[in-house]
Amino acid sequence: MSTAPIGIFDSGVGGLTVAREIRAQLPGESLVYVADTAHQPYGPKPIADVRRFSLEVMDELVAEGVKMLVIACNSASASVLRDARERYEVPVVEVIHPAVRAAVSATSSGRIGVLGTQATISSGAYQDAFIANPSVHVIAQACPRFVEFVERGDTTSAELLHVTEEYLAPLLADKVDTIVLGCTHYPFLKGVIGYVAGPEVTLVSSDVETAKDVYRVLADRQLLAPFDNVARYTYRATGANTDEFRRLANKFLGPDVERVERHHTGIIELPTQPTE
Repeated sequence: MSTAPIGIFDSGVGGLTVAREIRAQLPGESLVYVADTAHQPYGPKPIADVRRFSLEVMDELVAEGVKMLVIACNSASASVLRDARERYEVPVVEVIHPAVRAAVSATSSGRIGVLGTQATISSGAYQDAFIANPSVHVIAQACPRFVEFVERGDTTSAELLHVTEEYLAPLLADKVDTIVLGCTHYPFLKGVIGYVAGPEVTLVSSDVETAKDVYRVLADRQLLAPFDNVARYTYRATGANTDEFRRLANKFLGPDVERVERHHTGIIELPTQPTE
């Protein structure tokens, strides 16, 4: 057993959907949540930059003694998962494979759409994750503007509806029956995405399935906190405006995030790739 906290990070508020579900399924676990708001959004950035930003945050979390890392960001999961599992001794859980498993279970036609940031879709991480299921047909769509809407608190505007219709058009034309919300920001847009997709399309997000993975890994490694442990929750943001992060967190999750600390990351040196 271990009372050390779980470290969770995302580029902004999106990963709070994962943190919320972990809190619901494992109420005795303490959490440290870091939003890398100084560098958000990750989606349009080069993979090398996302990798560097992510490792900076995770280095700090590991240094302060978290017992697990949860990469609650699809762009970061696609960019840095292998590096993180090689770099750290603590277990690392990500959000892509849990969503893929849920989508395969949900589909009846085998036609699945994936919505994600430019970085996630360009990486091919979801497409690769579905390869183990050759009967599944996948169509992926980058949605670069969705994170912008969420990060300014807009989940209902006419402009958002129009953008959603444009993003979903190729998927609906391909007759998908399941859509993976391949960014932890996107569950905040379930209303508009579900409206445009229609009731016959199942939406899959990774928050619930990722929390199940967290439980499984902690149990397997005998790292679960005692059942009577009093959990503590710490929220941090790397950007200068921590009040803005707190405002958005409370808008989406209720008046639960009372204080947001400023998180300072250092500069890390990444290993250079060997040249041939």
